[in-house]
Amino acid sequence: MPAGTSVAVSLLLAACSLYTGHFAGACTCMPSHPQDAFCSSDIVIRAKVVGKKLLDDGFFGTMRYTVKQMKMYRGFNKVQHVQYIYTEASDSLCGVRLQVNKFQYLITGRVYEGKVYTGICNFIMPWEKLTLLQRKGLNHRYQLGCSCKIKRCFHLPCAVTSKNECLWTDMLTHQGHLGHQAKSYACVQQKDGHCSWYRGAATPDKSRINSTDP
Repeated sequence: MPAGTSVAVSLLLAACSLYTGHFAGACTCMPSHPQDAFCSSDIVIRAKVVGKKLLDDGFFGTMRYTVKQMKMYRGFNKVQHVQYIYTEASDSLCGVRLQVNKFQYLITGRVYEGKVYTGICNFIMPWEKLTLLQRKGLNHRYQLGCSCKIKRCFHLPCAVTSKNECLWTDMLTHQGHLGHQAKSYACVQQKDGHCSWYRGAATPDKSRINSTDP
């Protein structure tokens, strides 16, 4: 395996602690709130897949998707524009399968040597399935909350232990990233320095929130 490919695989396997909370062969993913996925990713874009090619490298090959980027939300300091996205061809190595010329996707990933890598444990969702509040989060609210920590609660009792934490309880109903907090809330730092869930009914700090819709 080429050295670059080996490092990229390691990045993807490390990312498998970030997202969905399910098993895919040998690939195990932990649940991650969309805000956590945003803040921990090198790159976050909205894009349509327009082509794919199986490259002969790695253990089982690498799938290279050609994308038409619609908008970049994070990663401006990493790459100027995304044309290709790479993923393992094997599901057991956390490779993700994207449909060509069907959906616009929200795609998160890692950047290594100028190339964008993603996998099944990264946050990837057809754009039409995102809620309005998730789209608002991508535009500004998630970034405001990157200094906050979203604490997973898998079973009771559980509680926050510092002022920069928000308690994420969607796992109690086994919904994870499809739960109410994941779909409707961002964890945002307030004026007093504490982090708390924000839904959008009232602006926590008008000097820091841009009300423009995505």
